[in-house]
Amino acid sequence: MEKQKNINKLIKLLSSVFYLGYLPLFPGTWGSLAGVLIYLLSNQNKLLYSIITILVIGLGFWVCGKAEEIYKRKDPPYVVIDEVAGVLIALFLIPPKLFLIIIAFSLFRFFDIVKPTPLKKIEKLKGSKGIMLDDIFAGLMTNLIMRVIVNF
Repeated sequence: MEKQKNINKLIKLLSSVFYLGYLPLFPGTWGSLAGVLIYLLSNQNKLLYSIITILVIGLGFWVCGKAEEIYKRKDPPYVVIDEVAGVLIALFLIPPKLFLIIIAFSLFRFFDIVKPTPLKKIEKLKGSKGIMLDDIFAGLMTNLIMRVIVNF
């Protein structure tokens, strides 16, 4: 019983990105800002950035479905590791210029909140897949748009 309590605490800690998801108002925005911070601290080393992104995605798939079970609700607002993963994908290989970061952040938040049709369908998947994949695809959509912007 004690072991399961500790596992549940770890899942809450990781899925909420060290309890950022518990901050009042707009937890997804706080999670997205955490992704920007990770980008700013690691983007100069592409290998490190790639490893961090893969780890965040992997951890997200591991904890998100379990977090749904703990909180007893679909895609709980406290779970923001999916936003961190999405922003890391959105900013992948994007030059660290303030205006590009702001555009990428804004585009990602737009896609994450509005959920255009493919994202809306993906979000309905059960467990970790539904929580993580809509943000991963929002990040991919954002990254593709950012690549066009960067090249013009």
